[in-house]
Amino acid sequence: MEMYSPEASSPEANHRVDESSPTPLVVEKRNNVLRRHDSLDMESNNFNSHHQEFVAFGKKNAGWSVILHLAFQSIGVVYGDIGTSPLYVYSSTFTNGIQDNDDILGVLSLIIYTITLITLIKYVFIVLRANDNGDGGTFALYSLICRHVKVSLTPNQEAEDGEVSNYQLELPSNRLKRASRLKSRLENSQFAKYSLLFVAMLGTSMVIGDGILTPSISVLSAVGGLQEATSSITEGKIVGISVAILIVLFCAQRFGTDKVGYTFAPIITLWFLMIGGIGLYNFIKFDPTVIKALYPKYIIDYFRRNKKDAWISLGGVVLAITGTEAMFADLGHFNVRSIQISMCSLTYPALMLAYTGQASFLRKNNDLVSNTFYKSIPHGIYWPMFVVAVMAAIIASQAMISGAFSIIQQSLALGCFPRVQVIHTSTKYEGQVYIPEVNYILMVACVAVTAGFKTTTNIGNAYGIAVVFVMTITSAFLVLVMIMIWKTHILLVLLYISIICSVELVYLTSVLYKFKQGGYLPLAFTTFLMTVMFIWNSVHRRKYYYELDHKVSPGEVKEIVDRENVCRVQGLAIFYSELVNGIPPIFKHYVDNVPALHSVLIFLSMKSLPISKVPMEERFLFRRVQPNELNIFRCVARYGYTDAQNEQDSFERNLVERLKEYISANSLSSSAGREIEEVDRAWRAGVVHLVGENAVIARKGANIGKKFLINGAYSFIRKNLRQVENFFDIPQERLLKVGMTYEL
Repeated sequence: MEMYSPEASSPEANHRVDESSPTPLVVEKRNNVLRRHDSLDMESNNFNSHHQEFVAFGKKNAGWSVILHLAFQSIGVVYGDIGTSPLYVYSSTFTNGIQDNDDILGVLSLIIYTITLITLIKYVFIVLRANDNGDGGTFALYSLICRHVKVSLTPNQEAEDGEVSNYQLELPSNRLKRASRLKSRLENSQFAKYSLLFVAMLGTSMVIGDGILTPSISVLSAVGGLQEATSSITEGKIVGISVAILIVLFCAQRFGTDKVGYTFAPIITLWFLMIGGIGLYNFIKFDPTVIKALYPKYIIDYFRRNKKDAWISLGGVVLAITGTEAMFADLGHFNVRSIQISMCSLTYPALMLAYTGQASFLRKNNDLVSNTFYKSIPHGIYWPMFVVAVMAAIIASQAMISGAFSIIQQSLALGCFPRVQVIHTSTKYEGQVYIPEVNYILMVACVAVTAGFKTTTNIGNAYGIAVVFVMTITSAFLVLVMIMIWKTHILLVLLYISIICSVELVYLTSVLYKFKQGGYLPLAFTTFLMTVMFIWNSVHRRKYYYELDHKVSPGEVKEIVDRENVCRVQGLAIFYSELVNGIPPIFKHYVDNVPALHSVLIFLSMKSLPISKVPMEERFLFRRVQPNELNIFRCVARYGYTDAQNEQDSFERNLVERLKEYISANSLSSSAGREIEEVDRAWRAGVVHLVGENAVIARKGANIGKKFLINGAYSFIRKNLRQVENFFDIPQERLLKVGMTYEL
């Protein structure tokens, strides 16, 4: 339902208000043709501030009680992955043993500065600020850029967005000039537009792929710990138990992040307290001098001694920051301040103590590096720690599953993902969602990877590639945000690039070294997901512009209704449409084939707003198609994320009541009574729901590639998706499908 053309240039040049019209129309220029956006398009995005519960519950102006609740929940949802990294970082880094005792100081220094630079400074204090209305992740960054710079290839911008930006006046400055130059270059380059969309899809696909790898490696490594307890546990039993746990974990997702977060948070909190306490104990007992690792000279010495082996070992060090992207991807489930609080007060200190304590232990026990974590646990608490470690490792998979749901919801809004059902699982917190189809696919993929690879070795090689790729993409988008949106001083931008970006690129070269040892797995997932997203997005854009270019004008509506062979029959017809600012071309097609119209006709568009509930008095927005005697109306039905959409009888009743109120308020008193009586008569005669069933095919003369894209790949995806009537729960006995073929 996004009605704004991405090809428009600056708002100042391409928009004006047609004041001669009773309701202002925003005029937009696309392909050298002026197009109008009526007020219904803009008004459908606005809502009464008194009902913006999402602001009060976990968003911008949340109270401290809500923030602290969210901070506690985030511990169980966001930090499971990064929190369990101490289980295997040192053993993954020193794969050939410790050759020099000072190498421990070099690796500890690498871990400290990597977590501090990437996780704390980059993500917690910089990236989280680059959210798109509270949502995080790669697509949120892409959406944020598209709202400020017209580089979107998808119709995701509303007409009102450009109007609002006109009021953000800034005085000329070097930063503004720099932002304008870059903005102009991006807007005038088709290559740049496609590149940005490609990179956004790449990052999104990598995070979704991470949602497959994280549960697999976390659960498999957790259950694999049973071999330390008893030798009777075989590899086959470990795989079987892991698969069973994965199935239970994914089945639990339907209860929502709210309940899952409160279930997991106490366990992960206990985990952080225990690893932090053990780390402090080991630090004092074995070698407090490891505090020297704060001096970065030990990193330089480490590389001088080990050269290529030190570079390869970075693939193990980077595992210390796996799950960092989850903080940003899961932002929609929480908010910036809550994640900052939980990271700075618990997660970061606990991780620093854990890694420092393990380094102290290794300084006195070089030969125990292959099982550092369990060997460094004091004997008396070994079994309690083992139980908590297994539970925490299982919980670690939750972060990326939740993150995958969030970014898929964002990509749906941009028309970059096939139609799936999004279920909001919390009545308080707007961003907490569950997607049944995606959950099922992730579960099947996780089970397949676990059963296929059987060990964590190859999965671990794949793990690092996905993590560092997404971080690098996030940095690239963040640089654009800094320059064009935040208008950051150029020296600060260069400082970010020279420190953060260069560190990530070094890590990227290291993890790619293990491509053949399982690193190909996330790239295979990514290729598949990007193919699906590209197919859907490409045809989605073509279909959108076809409907926009062929929509029926008000003048044509009157001509169609006035045809001699068209008769009006008693009854109320609701015609579902995706267009908010016009009447779809399928209306003309319907009348051409069925020359009969109900006495009252409503073109209805459903729209979701980012609030929990929309009051009934604000749910329906109407516009009349002139002249009045046609009894044809356009309507937008707006829903909050907890509003039920499947109560068809009450929906029809409320729709009719609000329509009569609209007629009463917008008609002359002498005619309002007659028109309201006509609506009542039509309702009593019966309601019919008309749904467009649009087949999309490549037009005649199209090349083979286009025919394969539209006729083959897109048609296959669409046939296996949720249909419109299932979305709205339309009663089958009153449903009439209207078929039409779009030749693109």
